[in-house]
Amino acid sequence: MLTTKSNARLADLHPVKSDSLLALIAKANADTRPEKIDVGVGVYKDSQGRTPVMRSVKAAEKRLWETQRSKSYLGGAGDARMLQLLKPILFGPHAGDERIVGLQTPGGCGALTLGFNLVAKANPKARVLVGTPTWPNHQPIIAGAGLEIVEYPYYDRQERRICFAQMVEAIGAARGGDVVLLHGCCHNPTGADLDEAQWREVVRLLVERQLLPVVDIAYQGLGKGLEEDAFGLRLVIEACDEVVVAQSCDKNFGVYRDRVGALFLKTGTANTSGNAIKHVLQIAREMWSMPPDHGGAVVRTVLDDPELAADWRAEVDEMRARILAIRERLAAAHPKLAFITEQNGMFSMLPVTPQQVDDLRERHAIYMADSGRFNILGMADDEVDRFVAAVVEVIGG
Repeated sequence: MLTTKSNARLADLHPVKSDSLLALIAKANADTRPEKIDVGVGVYKDSQGRTPVMRSVKAAEKRLWETQRSKSYLGGAGDARMLQLLKPILFGPHAGDERIVGLQTPGGCGALTLGFNLVAKANPKARVLVGTPTWPNHQPIIAGAGLEIVEYPYYDRQERRICFAQMVEAIGAARGGDVVLLHGCCHNPTGADLDEAQWREVVRLLVERQLLPVVDIAYQGLGKGLEEDAFGLRLVIEACDEVVVAQSCDKNFGVYRDRVGALFLKTGTANTSGNAIKHVLQIAREMWSMPPDHGGAVVRTVLDDPELAADWRAEVDEMRARILAIRERLAAAHPKLAFITEQNGMFSMLPVTPQQVDDLRERHAIYMADSGRFNILGMADDEVDRFVAAVVEVIGG
């Protein structure tokens, strides 16, 4: 932010606190040791430690290269067919609900930014309940929209369990019109997801307290399966009159750098949803005007072709199988790591201190967040044993 001087200049800007994950990436990149393992960056890696272009995506890109005749603007809502094809994957039997409307965004970050700015426009006094720890960019996005954040403990690192009683207490004490941020599946950074009974209790409280759920679903398919990972979201959609959904294709299509996401809204009627999306389009117009096309066109091409869609689903299954296999290897290595098999998705949090994280970096060239959050798939198969040995040495006993 600028100083309060009337003649303040760009040079007077206060220093910015570095994003911890971006700073970690910079540290890892600067390390030239050949044995380096970076489990801080949140991208999928295959058995050889590569982040590949998926088969279905490559085939779709080839088809686009051969058939695409223009790169003119799509319009503020982006690829309408992509949005239509995503709805059944996300909402299942509720996909045809006319109250659910959406638009394409630059990744999940774009969806979250639009969603929280819309909330602030509708109710600037709304508070946002955020369970901690959470993805590091959640809180800056919420604060950037000018909304108050109310934290509550979601996960106990020492006990390796969800603090469900505290979550229920926090939601139960919320005011009507407040917002509850929920991870749809594959919780980032802990990997600890609500079970079906817990989801039902949370949804009951949302309805009872007249709260607005914002569901961030960025890893669908990488936990228990495409259908299973949508359980909580579909429960919310069915029960709540108003819902905001921030979705990302970056992970389950592997199109990280293409930034493919969507924002979906549900309000009480089709007319009010249509009005809400017009406000979102105006906010988007002021930010990026039109969303990027290429990644969205790839997702649409994949999902619009039965053969490519089937291959994509098979690839998602392959990624999930690798996640489960690595989790089992880690859990079997030490009793203190056994909890890892009870979690979902790409992330977990090791029972380590910041000093132990430093030891892993300095002595073993292993990079992870200070919190102990690490990417299950941040290493090749032949690096897993060395990673496990270093972690076991550090945590001891």
